[in-house]
Amino acid sequence: MKGSPPPTKRYALLMAARDSDYVKKAYGGYFNVFFAAFGEKGERWDLFRVVDGEFPDVDDLHGYDGFVVSGSPYDAYGNDEWILELCFLLKTLDFMKKKVLGICFGHQVLCRALGGKVGKAVNGWDIGLRRVEMVEDDLMQAPPSLSIIECHQDEVWEVPPAAKVVAVSEKTGVEMFAIGGHILGIQGHPEYTKDILFSIIDRLLNDGFIERELAEKAKSGLEVDEPDRNRWEKICRDFLKEG
Repeated sequence: MKGSPPPTKRYALLMAARDSDYVKKAYGGYFNVFFAAFGEKGERWDLFRVVDGEFPDVDDLHGYDGFVVSGSPYDAYGNDEWILELCFLLKTLDFMKKKVLGICFGHQVLCRALGGKVGKAVNGWDIGLRRVEMVEDDLMQAPPSLSIIECHQDEVWEVPPAAKVVAVSEKTGVEMFAIGGHILGIQGHPEYTKDILFSIIDRLLNDGFIERELAEKAKSGLEVDEPDRNRWEKICRDFLKEG
């Protein structure tokens, strides 16, 4: 008699941004981008558009193996109702010792919710390819340095009391932080492809948020080098699925 199959792994994507026209056309939405990067066949992934006030029911939280908080054009230190509700949810998940992976805005709002400080980046916009250095590489079992796509003008100023800084860069003092084995924040975008970033750069330039010189520099850097996407995806998957 065969044993019972293992239970289906279940994850929640807490989407803090709305789909761009480009991502909808090229990928069918950011949900598909995240699942391609972090998901695996046979898993169940549920989408909650927290930016529009859509949150998982508190009674269902125990049924999830992990949560991913996406990037966002909003400020993680803002007091929009949905951001405050997200902070409360993240505190609850931390108390439950649930796995939570925060990406860019998700990294920042996770830090804020758990007692750290976030704000405008001291060195201004960081867009393009950035090499980050691991300072707690034993936590991630990663190479000493990795390249990642960045797109942010806010940053973590101070990590929560229980957190360890995992990675830094010449531009940003907290590229990654971790709490125990259940919280991980990453400032960069392991899920981004180069074409997604190029689309965002064009939109930021056209809307007057960045200067042409910065846009061209970011694009040229990605035309001659590649992010370590496979390594980053493995780091994220291992974090979400181990233990």
